[in-house]
Amino acid sequence: MSSLEEIQKLIHEKYDLDPAKLDANASLREAGVDSLTLVEMLFSIEDHFGISVPEKYSDVDTLSALAAAVDEIRAAQAT
Repeated sequence: MSSLEEIQKLIHEKYDLDPAKLDANASLREAGVDSLTLVEMLFSIEDHFGISVPEKYSDVDTLSALAAAVDEIRAAQAT
């Protein structure tokens, strides 16, 4: 399962948002996800993947960007 699929599943389970209705490249804020929920999502993603998301990713606003950040962080940890 790709990082994007895992994040979509996590969002569906935790926030009951249908991933099919969330365009992976669209702004989460424009889809109705507020700033607090976005921060909570980042914490959930950190817990799920066992990573720590650095501050430089705080402006990430799409599912595809979140998945790319997760992949980048996990790759950096693996080295």
